[in-house]
Amino acid sequence: MKKIEAIIKPFKLDEVKEALQEIGIQGMTVLEAKGFGRQRGHTELYRGAEYTVDFLPKLKIEVVVSDSQYEPAVAAISKAAQTGKIGDGKIFVSEIADAIRIRTGESGETAI
Repeated sequence: MKKIEAIIKPFKLDEVKEALQEIGIQGMTVLEAKGFGRQRGHTELYRGAEYTVDFLPKLKIEVVVSDSQYEPAVAAISKAAQTGKIGDGKIFVSEIADAIRIRTGESGETAI
């Protein structure tokens, strides 16, 4: 099993959710996040004064998938979240040793 963590722009959430549903992925966790990468935030103008916004609003999506769903899921997230502009985000993938559904006690891939 793999855990896919994707940091995306907030307005891309619906597109990413629909893309994952189309390939059969049912569940996900979405967290509001703030951060910056290479762009180091941006400058805005408010009432004539210029100020720097260091942390930009982002969303972090977490999805645990079987090994066979991993590549299609990463491709779907990449395609749906891409705008072609700086700050599109990142995707991180890690191994999951086990998953347990609390309600039934199921474990492994049947729990996801």
